[in-house]
Formats: sequence, C-alpha cells, structure tokens
Amino acid sequence: MALIQGKIRTAVVGFGISGQVFHAPLLAADAHFALDVIVTGDAERRAQARQRYPQARLVASWDALLQLIDAGDVELDLLVLGTPPQGHRTQAEAAIARGLHLVIDKPFVPHSRDGEALLAAARAAGTLLTVFQNRRWDGDFLTVKKLLSQDALGEIRTFESRFEWWRPQGFGNWRDHATIAEGGGLLLDLGSHLIDQALQLFGPVADSYAELARHTQPALSDADEDSFVSLLHVNGVRTRLWMNGLAARQGPRFHLLGSQAGFSKWGLDNQEPALATGMTPLDAAWGLEESSRWGTLTRNNQNRIIETERGDYPAFYRQLANALLEGAPLPVDAADSLAALRLIEDLHTRYAVRTA
Repeated sequence: MALIQGKIRTAVVGFGISGQVFHAPLLAADAHFALDVIVTGDAERRAQARQRYPQARLVASWDALLQLIDAGDVELDLLVLGTPPQGHRTQAEAAIARGLHLVIDKPFVPHSRDGEALLAAARAAGTLLTVFQNRRWDGDFLTVKKLLSQDALGEIRTFESRFEWWRPQGFGNWRDHATIAEGGGLLLDLGSHLIDQALQLFGPVADSYAELARHTQPALSDADEDSFVSLLHVNGVRTRLWMNGLAARQGPRFHLLGSQAGFSKWGLDNQEPALATGMTPLDAAWGLEESSRWGTLTRNNQNRIIETERGDYPAFYRQLANALLEGAPLPVDAADSLAALRLIEDLHTRYAVRTA
C-alpha cells in the first residue's frame, strides 16, 4: 500500500446518528484529515452539514458520489460508511474497486460471508479496511482494562456488561424496522460492541448461549430488542451480556468478580451525548467523567472509588491516520469484527427470537 502524502481526503457517507454525531466531529477535530465530502439526501441534514462543515462538498446520493469520483471531479483517499448495514457490502466493494480506504460503521455487515468477501477484496486491492468499534475507547472500558492490567481483582471469574436504556418509541431510523437478515436487532447492533469488548478482554469463546426477545410490533420485524448472551471463554472466564432498549430501570454498566475483589460501574460513557450536544474532542473537558459516576472496587468488604479513565474516541482516527500516513497498524482489525459477527450468527441460528 502506498502511504498517503498530506491530508487524508475523506468523505462521510450518511449523516444520521453515525455520520453526524460520531464521524464528522471526530474527523473535523483531527488535523490529519480533510472532511471534503458529506453524502446525504435529507434536506434537513444537508442544512445541518452545510452550517457545521461549510468546507465540505454536499452530495445528494451514493450514486452521485461514485459519478463524481469516476469523472475525476472529486479526489478522495478514505470513505466512511455510516449507512445501514444492508448496503455495506455493495458500497464497500465499489469503494475498494476505486482504490479507496474504508471505515465501516458497525454492524460491519449483516452476514459473515459479506465480511469475508470484503476482507479478501481489500487485501487483493491493497486498500485498508477497518470497522468503527469506538466502544474500545469508552472511559469505563478503559478503566476495566487498566484494573485487569494491574491484577486488581485477582483471577477474573465473571464479567457482566450491560447496555440498556428506556426508549419505547424506538430509534426513529432504520433500526426500528430492519430484519435480522438486513442487519437489524440489538444482538447485532449493540452486541457488535459488547461481544467485541469481551473478546478483547478475555479472548476466544468455547461455548455460548442466548435469550432473544421482541416485545413490540413483531409484524414489523423479526429482530430482537431485548437480548442476553452468556459466553464461556477458553480461559475459563464467564461473560454475561445484556442489551435492552426497553429497560425501565438499568443495571450496572460493568460488574466484575475476581478471586480477590469485585468492581462495579454504573452509567454509560459520556462521549456520545457530548458529541450530540456539540462538544468536540478539542474541548479541555473532553472524555472526563464527573466523580459521582466513578466505579467502586471492593476488597475484603472495603470499598474504594476508582476514577474513570478519560474516554478517547479520537484515538480511533489518530491510529487510522498513523496507518494511512506511516504504515502503522489499523485501530481495529476487521477480522476481529468478523469473529464477533460469526459468533452472533451462530447464536441467531441456535436461539430463535421470542415474541410476546
């Protein structure tokens, strides 16, 4: 792969939650990238993009972007796909065929065969492909990693991780009606994060189990909206994961029990809501969490408050810039996302979604 010289010319495709809240602000805050193009056909989102990123060229559709690229009217190095997963393979293959590097938001693709095809195509073309597993840089997850690196809990026996909220009205986007075959459901959406975190911490899985349920509008979709997964890792650690968009009361975000101590942490990482309100990574308070939300380490019935590590979503694009400019490793190996996807597919095959 030829290294890029100068700024990394970038297009963000899709300006919904993914493009608007995550990718565009993170790219704009990193001097290594030039946010040259934003693709959205929605009039309101176009107005928002024009106001926030006046330097970016607005393009109305994916097909229009390809036409501009093929005509030489737009020159790019990197495409960020913040579109629904059903279209990721087709869009990514078109980008790879044009020699473009790729960031694909999760869910990576709806089916592992699609991911395998994309990894093979990128290798053959000499382009880089990475998946936006931003939750690796949640402050609470970084805190758990630090505690484990310090052996603060002894031998880990169980790891519990929850991503829950109360949103009975739904997301208000494609997630509300996408089927499992189209990449819908919380197991694929949030499970792509929670399973990835568990695999990062404790390695491969020897056995797995799931409970999947849909409580509302089963005629609309077969996808799960209340999910539980239990993983037995090869190293003996038991992971339990909850994903629920209909949780009127939430459990702890993390709960770990070891041979010497336990750790609990409540509440979700604050970087997404900060981005949604307009804060950028250039703000001095970026990624810092108020002390009232810090976790608790308990050893011999004695509690110790553990300061939450600073959240660092910008690390994804810092590491990607190093990969494109200097040949360093990618921030996320897409093979990791593919491994999590294979596990999710296996759970979907063995455990049907229960409807009320």
